[in-house]
Amino acid sequence: MIIIGEKINSTLKATRTAIEAYDAETIQNLARRQVEAGSDYIDVNAGSFVDDEPERLAWLVETVQAVIDTPLCIDSPYAVALEAGLKAYRGETTPMINSITGETDRYEAILPLVLKYKTKVVALCMDDKGMPETSEDRYAIAKDLIERMTAAGVKQDDIYIDPLVRPVSTGSHYGLAAIDTIRQVKTEYPAVHIACGLSNVSFGLPARKLMNQTFLIAAMTAGMDGAILDPLDKTLMSFVAAADALLGKDEFCLDYLDKYRSGLFDWM
Repeated sequence: MIIIGEKINSTLKATRTAIEAYDAETIQNLARRQVEAGSDYIDVNAGSFVDDEPERLAWLVETVQAVIDTPLCIDSPYAVALEAGLKAYRGETTPMINSITGETDRYEAILPLVLKYKTKVVALCMDDKGMPETSEDRYAIAKDLIERMTAAGVKQDDIYIDPLVRPVSTGSHYGLAAIDTIRQVKTEYPAVHIACGLSNVSFGLPARKLMNQTFLIAAMTAGMDGAILDPLDKTLMSFVAAADALLGKDEFCLDYLDKYRSGLFDWM
């Protein structure tokens, strides 16, 4: 499973405080800990800083890359901020953009950056009509995005579909809609990846970790192969490793055994 560490996000109070103060030590420590916990990408987001998001995002990219070699997922809906982050990006790893959508203005502004910088890209199942309610409508948007981007030269392996995970507290069908979308995308486009925003599903509910963990297993069974999540949640990461083994994605359970011996599990 492809893990995108979500902790360097300005919507989180402690992280916002660190970004606001240009506290490099705190940000770098958070980056290191997420990599040590198993992140394949580190998401960086400065979206709460409306007036100077491009500057803050570029600073985050430079600050994090000073201490880790893990590729970054540069997170903003705005092309100007994304390009500031991409211009600051260094090294041989391929960055990811989070995210493009089917919305005309956003698509036309962000696709040229994907092509210019040869990035991977998270594509969210939204278009000019807004957030679709059903899995059929979400899959239709995903299909359109995949077909348009591949026609423009983006490889399927570089596309990560976000099936639009919404809180089940606001619609009892939202969990199933996301899961069904994942299943349809992976059936029709097996080379395309999934990048779920996992914690959205539990918003507004008590015992959120329980809901997140349960949704994780259901989504992985449907074909989810990537998630934006908290890698510092050892119990959640334990479920990722166990599910990979049970779903035949971990030959002879070698990764599971390695993580167990390394003390990365917490299942009690």
